[in-house]
Amino acid sequence: MTEKTILIVDDEQAIREMVDFALTRAGYHVVGAENAGNALALLTQFRPDLILLDWMLPDISGVDLARRLKKEELYQDIPIIMLTAKVEEQDKVKGLEIGADDYVTKPFSTRELIARIKAVLRRSSPPEKEEALTVDQLVIDPRSHRVHVSGNELHLGPTEYRLLHFFMSNPDRVYSRSQLLDRVWGQNTFIEDRTVDVHVRRLRKVLSDTGYDHLIQTVRGAGYRFSAQVIA
Repeated sequence: MTEKTILIVDDEQAIREMVDFALTRAGYHVVGAENAGNALALLTQFRPDLILLDWMLPDISGVDLARRLKKEELYQDIPIIMLTAKVEEQDKVKGLEIGADDYVTKPFSTRELIARIKAVLRRSSPPEKEEALTVDQLVIDPRSHRVHVSGNELHLGPTEYRLLHFFMSNPDRVYSRSQLLDRVWGQNTFIEDRTVDVHVRRLRKVLSDTGYDHLIQTVRGAGYRFSAQVIA
């Protein structure tokens, strides 16, 4: 198996060293940066498989850096896990809404961190040997890991891609948030049910410019459904 490279961006040297030691033992290659400026410089030299990003950085915040990366086509599909001492729900939701794929609250155990990294990398990997799925002009192709509408490519984050692929593979059926967590994020995930709402909202936002956001329907008290049938 190819060694995965993790970029950790944190101004605390002790945390970088702890993470470096644990992840190296787990078989990852780790590169560290102490601030956003150094991280951006490193990203011009190599492409990590995942970024561990501290919320509080000395130059610009981790949230602002994540928002910047998710707006740039070259970096937007790199998964990001936020490292944060903020425990309030609105802070966690804010991190997810700007493009982060998960968050780990400080202080954290390295075992939990490695489990979350594995989960995010697993769901970020494209499915293999599957046929393209089509609804009208909306096409998702697992072989190329791309989504198109009328020939124009849509840029989705890894979690939104997997969520759309699951929805399109299972149309006209209602799934609860916990079911979506099991099917899209994987069983034994650490993520809360509220995370599903955040990623559904992000997916709808991308689809809204194409007019296909109505395909993802909220079923009050039950969950979500993907359907081409118009809600009465």
